Amino acid sequence: MEKKDLDWGNIGFTYMATDKRYVSNYKGGAWDEGCLTSDSNVVINECAGILQYCQECFEGLKAYTTEDGSIVTFRPDLNAERMMDSAEQLKMPAFPKERFLEAVDQVVKANAAWVPPFGSGATLYLRPYMFASGPVIGVKPSEEYQFRLFCTPVGPYFKGGAKPLTLCVSDFDRAAPRGTGHVKAGLNYAMSLYASVTAHSAGYDENVFVDPATRSCVEETGGANFLFVTRTGEVVTPQSSSILPSITRRSLMYVAEHYLGLKVKERPVKLSELSEFAECGLCGTAAVISPVGKIVDHGNEICFPSGMEEMGDVTRKLYDTLTGIQMGTIKAPEGWIRKIV
Repeated sequence: MEKKDLDWGNIGFTYMATDKRYVSNYKGGAWDEGCLTSDSNVVINECAGILQYCQECFEGLKAYTTEDGSIVTFRPDLNAERMMDSAEQLKMPAFPKERFLEAVDQVVKANAAWVPPFGSGATLYLRPYMFASGPVIGVKPSEEYQFRLFCTPVGPYFKGGAKPLTLCVSDFDRAAPRGTGHVKAGLNYAMSLYASVTAHSAGYDENVFVDPATRSCVEETGGANFLFVTRTGEVVTPQSSSILPSITRRSLMYVAEHYLGLKVKERPVKLSELSEFAECGLCGTAAVISPVGKIVDHGNEICFPSGMEEMGDVTRKLYDTLTGIQMGTIKAPEGWIRKIV
């Protein structure tokens, strides 16, 4: 199929309406058959549960054009499972895993011309989301919901290469213990916006959120998980019940152990030990892994030996290996790649 006539190397990481999106409605205790639509507008009741009590969850994944010209997605089964977990925590009906995968396939096929070509540095970003569409005035779960999935082509998250970021330790809390920090719900991201804007206005790229109970352990940023590399080459990721279970982070830890032969560990990471690490990175769907050069803790600068100029050696190897798997230049573990076209 002929691709859209776009300057793929300069499209940016922004929304662009594509041809088709998928919609399915839950009413009377069951999901309908669902269908593709050309209408990008959402029409809901003024008293819909999403508007009144923020009952909503979402996912993020990408479709890629591989070296052999195929169009694939990366571990969409894990996105389906995580969305089901999110729905359960928010008292929403789960959208079945096989239905989720079918919706992904349909949207990608219908928008195949929008999937950026191999080597362009761009990808097709997929956003599945579910929200309470039925009217609710008392504080309770809605009885009606809508699942939607749209896509948009996006360029590299960091145009011109990923330069190491400068973060600050936030005075705000991202999530409460035994709260919804492990759920991919819009309300968690809304809670991070004030802190994010505050950090940006002070000249920082992102926040470091610490555990709200003791404020002694690193958790995550407003939209990404942490990976640290020790001076002996061990890859460490913070452990906490209020951290979102990132699919990218899990994949990078597997790559570190099974492709690069490194030791890996998930454990609590103390704020006081950050100066002992050689490298630091933020990982997520959008940028895969972004290097961090410096973390500022209320005036105390923690500078990582990897520096402020480029990715550290281990971070670069992790990035190159995982993107190679996604793009088909490196053999993937069984089940990681779902071929669509």
